[in-house]
Amino acid sequence: MLLAALPPYAVVIPLAVIQVGATFPAAYFQELTGHVNALTVLLTLLGPLCLLRRRSHPLPTLAAVVVVTVGYLLLRFPVFGPVYLSVVVAVFNAVLHGPRLLAWLSAWWGVAVVLVVMDLVSATYTLGVAQAAFASAWLTLILVLAEIVKARNERMAQAETARAEQTKRQASEERLRIAREVHDVLAHHVSLINVQSGVALHLIDEQPEQARQALSAIKQSSKEVLVELRNILGVLQDVDGNGRDDGSAPRQPVASLDQLDRLLERMREAGLPVNLDIEGDRRPLPSGVDAAALRIVQESLTNTYRHAGPTQATVVLSYLPEELRIRVDDNGRGDASAAASAASTAASSMGSGHGLTGMRQRTEALGGTLTAGPRPGGGFRVAAAMPTRGGRRTEGESE
Repeated sequence: MLLAALPPYAVVIPLAVIQVGATFPAAYFQELTGHVNALTVLLTLLGPLCLLRRRSHPLPTLAAVVVVTVGYLLLRFPVFGPVYLSVVVAVFNAVLHGPRLLAWLSAWWGVAVVLVVMDLVSATYTLGVAQAAFASAWLTLILVLAEIVKARNERMAQAETARAEQTKRQASEERLRIAREVHDVLAHHVSLINVQSGVALHLIDEQPEQARQALSAIKQSSKEVLVELRNILGVLQDVDGNGRDDGSAPRQPVASLDQLDRLLERMREAGLPVNLDIEGDRRPLPSGVDAAALRIVQESLTNTYRHAGPTQATVVLSYLPEELRIRVDDNGRGDASAAASAASTAASSMGSGHGLTGMRQRTEALGGTLTAGPRPGGGFRVAAAMPTRGGRRTEGESE
């Protein structure tokens, strides 16, 4: 079974030693010691040497070994001996590495030629029905064993291919997840920075105190985005200062509804009034759902802040027995000062259209659904539902 996994010389060297070494006692017992000479040794070595190219040229290798063996027999060297081992290995290899039909036909053809030549040159061997049946049985056994090994190797190759594809798919999904995290973090904080900088520029001469507040908000947002980006990038290189994996850093960006209060406070400080309603008993959630819930609320509020203008938003979290529902509503564009309107317009021009797609992909990846669209009577609503199925899970646990 290990024949295919061995390097070529690992089979050739032992086979050559056996064929050369065992030929002398075989000749002695057949009283043909005088027939063994340097040419005998050369031919018993040449058969194994032909096997060096057996994997890249299985059928030519079989033909070469048969020719060498026939030449050995025609020179009337000892008929009963180890010289046929090369033929056995070549037949096995032809089926293992060659086209199935041609390999079987070549094997039967080669063995038939060897048997016929043995019958012609040997006075002690006669090819009859019994001898043909015996040789056919052994040949069939060798061919069947080769087919079994070939089928096993093909299954292993398919399994390895499947594992490689799975690894690539997981890597692609991981890159997509990291990209979503980066998008959500940057979209949120950069939007706040953009709007607040617009407000600061507009009010710096007339209302310097409000401009100061806007600049403070910019400073805080820039600090928080650096911290979050550092956490996200830490996932890409989870190693200690010596370049070794210390196993202490988180395997995924840390985001959960535990940070929701800070998020809402940050939005209120930026000028977006937000109300939070919680329905049901708040409980630990699976890590994937927990992170997705925070990002959905964050992206929804960011979009409201960037596009809806001065308005009010409401976040509703509904903890159902096996489901978490999220709803983020806003009241639509309202009236405000020219400064806020100008800042909102500047932020709106930055929209990329990827936010809703990212939220939907997050939700669907967890087996949930997400809808987004205008509300009756004005405003916009984002609604998501994700299955929770009990308590908190770490990444990699089964559903």
